[in-house]
Amino acid sequence: MALLLMTGVLGACDRQSPPSGQDAAANASSANVTAAATPDEVPSTGKAEDSAAFKFTLDRSKAGTPAPKFTFAAPGGGDATLQDFAGKPLLVNLWATWCTPCVAEMPTLDAVAGNYAAKGLQVLTISQDSQGAAQVDPFFAKRKFTHLKAWLDPENQFGFHYATGLLPTSVLYNAEGKEVARVIGAMDWQSKEAKALLDETVG
Repeated sequence: MALLLMTGVLGACDRQSPPSGQDAAANASSANVTAAATPDEVPSTGKAEDSAAFKFTLDRSKAGTPAPKFTFAAPGGGDATLQDFAGKPLLVNLWATWCTPCVAEMPTLDAVAGNYAAKGLQVLTISQDSQGAAQVDPFFAKRKFTHLKAWLDPENQFGFHYATGLLPTSVLYNAEGKEVARVIGAMDWQSKEAKALLDETVG
């Protein structure tokens, strides 16, 4: 159990510790959720020489759960829900500009979004920054991702719902809108572990 806890902590940002510019809404209230690790959680098997940014816990305990129906902000304005992507597998990634492991995995998510587009996978990087577009748009403008877009959830609806207590958190849904697994912490989405998980998701 101690190994599981360390695996999650090393590869993620404590959602209760955003910088002072973030308000209380950015804090997921469930810091103990990681402590409630189930036997379905397995640690990363990444090598010791890998970047410390890529440490995660894989949690399958919520497999089969339907996607939540929250409204969040689409790139450029307007509203969106996960149900707008019905019939497509999804990778929902919760992140924030102030979270170093989140930023580290973004290029790998961008690559996956391109590599799996032909298989219908939609990669939604949903920011939990409380300042919304004012914080996130400059981040995207600077990095010039090819495939990722700036989806926004400044009220942290997804963060509270998934209740992992850590960023990044990624949740995979199959084309039927059912959860496959969630990744708590930062994953190299171009790794063999990630490919197996993605292939399972797109079916």
